Amino acid sequence: MKFANPLTPGILIQRYKRFLADVTTAGGVTITASCPNTGSMLGLTTPGSKVWLSESDSPTRKYRFTWELIEDDLGKGPHLVGINSGRPNALVEEAIREGVISELEGYGGLRREVKYGVNSRVDLLLSGNTRDGRDCYVEVKNVHLMRSNGLAEFPDSKTERGAKHLRELASMTAEGHRAAMVFLVQRSDAEKFKLSSDIDPAYAAAFRLAADAGVEMLCYRCQLSPTEIVVEKRIEIADLC
Repeated sequence: MKFANPLTPGILIQRYKRFLADVTTAGGVTITASCPNTGSMLGLTTPGSKVWLSESDSPTRKYRFTWELIEDDLGKGPHLVGINSGRPNALVEEAIREGVISELEGYGGLRREVKYGVNSRVDLLLSGNTRDGRDCYVEVKNVHLMRSNGLAEFPDSKTERGAKHLRELASMTAEGHRAAMVFLVQRSDAEKFKLSSDIDPAYAAAFRLAADAGVEMLCYRCQLSPTEIVVEKRIEIADLC
């Protein structure tokens, strides 16, 4: 996925009110950008960090700039991290259509935000499978937390909504459908993925129940640059070993 326009570099002043961030641009101008991330962004809000923003020319936007990337260094060199939790659905859709996520190949139809379960909408619904005819319900989670080099984690804060999604996926397998949870790691330094059970033990419990019910757990990482984000390859989920 290529960004529509070159990203604007800057230095983070602060993230506040959860959905806002103040940034100083290379020209010394301070701007307020939207921060499209509902989590805590643990470890990724340090003032003085290098960040990159996208810019919108929409006249209806309150904030023209959107925070997209931040540079993070855990001691082995800097890496870009994607913090925009609105990007993963489109990235996973693109990766499925291009055959990068081979586990989800073979479907003729793909729809987004389809109602299912109890008052929920699934991120992606795959249909028209020529092998067994089953639909596949796909939920996508953005992963950016890393506390140890090479080990990505999810979630970065408690998420009852995330646990609900796992239960909804499990209900789809009980009805005979396929269901998959895709954890998309928006950082290229991840070699393995695990659940942050210390942050949200309820989510970890829901994950185990869903996996036992037949929900397929997949984790893919991305390569990032100020011009594009590309889904690169599957990485191991430690909790399934």
